[in-house]
Amino acid sequence: MADFNHAYIGNLVIRAQSGSSEAFAELYATTYNHVYNYSRHYLRDAYLAQDAVQETYISALKNINNIKDPSLFVAWLNQICFHVCYDMTRKIKPDSMSSELLDLVLDEKPEHNPDEHYEDKEEIEAVREAVASLPFLEQQVIVMRFYNEMKLEDIAAALLCSRSSVKRYINSGKKALEKALRKGGDGR
Repeated sequence: MADFNHAYIGNLVIRAQSGSSEAFAELYATTYNHVYNYSRHYLRDAYLAQDAVQETYISALKNINNIKDPSLFVAWLNQICFHVCYDMTRKIKPDSMSSELLDLVLDEKPEHNPDEHYEDKEEIEAVREAVASLPFLEQQVIVMRFYNEMKLEDIAAALLCSRSSVKRYINSGKKALEKALRKGGDGR
């Protein structure tokens, strides 16, 4: 797991915001392995991970002046990388979704049986919207676990957190999804 010196990184960000390409190159060198490993875990493909890394750093370079707190660069970079990977998986397999996710968030009523309604585009879109409305970490964990079918240990390694934190995010994310989908489904 990466152990970053956030004060040092913050100083590099300030220099990069002032136009120093050397500072950005140092940011890249310092965070590359972390971004690549996250992308590799998420996408499960070395070539796609390289593409994700490239897109992540291009976006970071273009938007580096938007960082308000330079010491939070790594967290900001994680968000960019997540969105890049998420977008890549949607382009590769736009209608794929683990039926396990639908099983967990929909009730047991026969008319809501995920197996019978799996191909229902409206239901899939409702789940996507509900996932997109989750807080960032819950969203990441739900996507990694149920869209990408990653193991808890792999998610923990990618997010640099404990397995118990991953479980906590999954549980709170599932509750929020269930609430959002029930509310959207019957107006309660």
